[in-house]
Amino acid sequence: MTSKPLAEALEEAFQRCRDLDASLSERLDSLANAVRTLSPPFADAVDRLVTRLQRSGAGETAPQVGEPMPLFHLPDEAGRIVSLNQLLSKGPVAVTFHRGHWCPYCRLNTNALAQAQKEIEREGSQIVAIMPDRQQFAEEFRTELNARFPILTDMDNGYALTLNLAIWVGAEMERMISAAGWDIPSYQGNTSWMLPIPATFVVRKDGRVAARFVDPDYRKRMAIESMIAALRSAR
Repeated sequence: MTSKPLAEALEEAFQRCRDLDASLSERLDSLANAVRTLSPPFADAVDRLVTRLQRSGAGETAPQVGEPMPLFHLPDEAGRIVSLNQLLSKGPVAVTFHRGHWCPYCRLNTNALAQAQKEIEREGSQIVAIMPDRQQFAEEFRTELNARFPILTDMDNGYALTLNLAIWVGAEMERMISAAGWDIPSYQGNTSWMLPIPATFVVRKDGRVAARFVDPDYRKRMAIESMIAALRSAR
């Protein structure tokens, strides 16, 4: 394991993976490999968390293809209230859930979304990101990654809970995440240690889900190419 704090070492790994000439999946895998090299105990704890979530069917009952996407009214990084209906009035929407501004996998994912945004807008579609971090962190997240789409705050994971996407990380991961240098209670403004399962729902203008990607393994995300294809079909 590196002698540096894990969060600091992971920041360097994130930057290397972000700059790779590779697909999002390949960048995510490269980051996961870096975590396993930097801290095998952390990687093993993540494996145990993922196994627990998979065995319990976490995320399986989130909205399915063809079902209505539950509506939301959430504040963006500037404090403005954004609704799903407001977004859908302009075209199909990719609703993406992220664990927080601190999560390097979420940062890789959001960086890839930001790079694809112009193509998505040309198709007449949109992206919106949702995470449980407070407004100041949502603003930092958006600025750092040059994202021009809204970053919404889901305070206390209220919306994620309605979709059956919110999970408790468990005592072991609480210790691991804290030891790595990430202060989740401060970021979220509560001590619940709940995080959303990262997910993407492509929603048609009629409010129904056209495609979904839900995986309890937060190291996996919907391929950008698959999301763009789903948005195109949703039109």
